Amino acid sequence: QVQLVESGGALVQTGGSLRLSCAASGLTFSTYAMGWFRQAPGKERDFVAAISRRGSVTSYADSVKGRFTISRDNAKNMVYLQMNSLKAEDTAVYYCAADQRVSGIARTGSTYEYWGQGTQVTVSS
Repeated sequence: QVQLVESGGALVQTGGSLRLSCAASGLTFSTYAMGWFRQAPGKERDFVAAISRRGSVTSYADSVKGRFTISRDNAKNMVYLQMNSLKAEDTAVYYCAADQRVSGIARTGSTYEYWGQGTQVTVSS
């Protein structure tokens, strides 16, 4: 069955960096656009970043643009989220998700078919 497993979440100080990883299995990875979403306590799940099947197109939420970078390695079935200049408001559970679309990327969570269990990122001030 399809599995998405996130890792790399941690407690970090404001201004620090983290790299999240998501390992995919049970699917033809290169046929899926991939996204990262996050959910803070008491808030809705929000779009963070997405990347197209071949990695040629990316999209970011305004709140993370210039600080976060999404990338993928189709040979390893991995997607990454490099997070720099972290702020307290970045504290959330981060989820990766897979969307089997022919082209482009989506910023809406409902279009993604598969989700991981999440990894906690806590940024302390």
